[in-house]
Amino acid sequence: MSELETAIDQIINVFHQYAFTEGTKDTLSKGELKTMMEKELPGLMKNAKGKDEWGQLLKDLDENGDNQVDFQEFITLVAALTCLGHERFQHMSKK
Repeated sequence: MSELETAIDQIINVFHQYAFTEGTKDTLSKGELKTMMEKELPGLMKNAKGKDEWGQLLKDLDENGDNQVDFQEFITLVAALTCLGHERFQHMSKK
């Protein structure tokens, strides 16, 4: 597989690894989302401010209002984080 195909496969696998831990197998609960963020994005999470951030993040991602994050909603998070990382990389390379 190419690098991009591998990256896509890894994103899918990470989602399902955490979605399978409780409740519905095709969505992330608030707890699953928190665990996934803490384990997969520890550098980002060290800057988390309050304990209610998970509830707000879930609300922000939950477009259909079911109190779960499905794969499409998860991809919105991945895309936003990827764009922020790209912007940061561009900013750092200009220095």
